[in-house]
Amino acid sequence: MKLRTPLLLAAGAALTLGCLAPPAQAAPGARAPGDFVALRSVDPSIVQDMRYATEVNFTGRRIDGYRDPLCILTRPAAEALHRAQQRLLRQGYALKVYDCYRPQRAVDHFSRWAKDLGDERTKAEFYPRVAKDRLFADGYIAQKSGHSRGSTVDLTIVRPGSSTAAGGSARPAGPCHAPQDERRPDDSVDMGTGFDCFDTLAHTDDPRVQGVQRTNRQLLKGTLAAEGFVNLPEEWWHFTYRPEAHPDTYFDFPVAYRSVRGR
Repeated sequence: MKLRTPLLLAAGAALTLGCLAPPAQAAPGARAPGDFVALRSVDPSIVQDMRYATEVNFTGRRIDGYRDPLCILTRPAAEALHRAQQRLLRQGYALKVYDCYRPQRAVDHFSRWAKDLGDERTKAEFYPRVAKDRLFADGYIAQKSGHSRGSTVDLTIVRPGSSTAAGGSARPAGPCHAPQDERRPDDSVDMGTGFDCFDTLAHTDDPRVQGVQRTNRQLLKGTLAAEGFVNLPEEWWHFTYRPEAHPDTYFDFPVAYRSVRGR
């Protein structure tokens, strides 16, 4: 616990500053800048399970700005993911992305949801051990997101050919920190928690995560690090390609096929 205290304090301080700062200045526009591409145009073999274009996410609703189930990234980040995919395929694995570029209007949607303390429809699954009024202070929700800059991606590892859909089972979804056979069905290898689990067990190097779960997290982290991605320590699924093409700009064009048509 002592080893994690500085990290948690730093994260809390950063969130406090973020909440006091003015809203992010989003770059508007119906289409993405020219250096953004659809991931499928670079590597169609990477599985896409775009949760925020569906109701299968921590809000229980489709998120503002997600018009199509599509992964959009800056070209350098997409090409780096392609190289990581080639590494994993040689080992009998593949990548699956949950979220890529995220418009500022979606981040604003998350903020509104977090402030609505009466809406706890997804608490039992996504944040069973955290009070909703702590989501900002504990760093799970922020008013700005690196995803809006286009070089950050949420992803996992799957076995090629697997096809378990996130919402495709009649079995009720258990807590995101529960054993894999009690969580929402997903074709991800066992990472110790589900995606978007608001729980300290989702910290990439949490010492409680051992065995095959730790091995899987390190495989994902090591493979992506070799291609220039940096992990966010509080989320095993969250990676940013460096150097970022747009380190200071938060975009707000929609996640839609027309935003990157022809790319």
